[in-house]
Amino acid sequence: MTTLVTGATGNLGRLIIASLIERGADPQSIVAGARDVAKGADLGVRVVHLDYADPASIAAALEGVDSVALVSGSEVGQRVAQHQAVIDAAKTAGITKLVYTSAPKASTSDLVLAPEHKATEELIAASGVPAVILRNNWYTENYVADLRRAAETGVLAAGVGEGRVASASRKDFADAAAVVLLEDGHIGQVYELGGDVAWSYGELASAMSEVSGRPVAYQALTAEEQSAALEAAGLDAGTIGFVVALDAGIRGGALADTDGTLARLIGRSTTPLVDGLRAAA
Repeated sequence: MTTLVTGATGNLGRLIIASLIERGADPQSIVAGARDVAKGADLGVRVVHLDYADPASIAAALEGVDSVALVSGSEVGQRVAQHQAVIDAAKTAGITKLVYTSAPKASTSDLVLAPEHKATEELIAASGVPAVILRNNWYTENYVADLRRAAETGVLAAGVGEGRVASASRKDFADAAAVVLLEDGHIGQVYELGGDVAWSYGELASAMSEVSGRPVAYQALTAEEQSAALEAAGLDAGTIGFVVALDAGIRGGALADTDGTLARLIGRSTTPLVDGLRAAA
């Protein structure tokens, strides 16, 4: 079985490849798809050109491939078309397993990021390509910039209220992708994946205190206060609206659920918040 990992030079793609090898996959059976082939020189596997915006490159990358890890694109607003190009090529190539990294409760969530993932899941279902959907919660690494800012200011400011986040480290999610790529029995499954603990921003501030070595306090902002603060920081109106909507989703519980599925898949506990922050800092 030959596996193609898209977005292979990104943070998650790299870890999926490493996890596949750690779990016994022959490096010669792994293909890394990347827009810039040179950036994948250190991956230890064959690297091919793959650009989500270039269907010809996708078709060429899929030659001789059996399974695909479709790592969701990072360009908000363009992802549905980019993902569709991969799905269409996978169908044409007769791919026997497509693993897609989606968002929590993508089909029902009001999280601002969910619609593109929902649309992608619908495209996968309509294509008939055998698939596994991994609805990944937040990566703990998403908070590195907040950690650095808090280390300087002693404040973690956000508009999430008492909302909770069941984050895990990227390595945890990468291990889950490797498991379902290598094992049989996962086709047709939609896995809601989150860390073992859903923490509050007060607990995040405490974890940041431990990692940074200085007291960090959580400052809960209203949507209006958050908008004003972001505007004062020089952000444009579109970005401000996106961030405020994202925090509103967290405040409403969009990232709070966890049932241990991720830990069960990877055969170990997920990485604790403090440990994940410390490793990423």
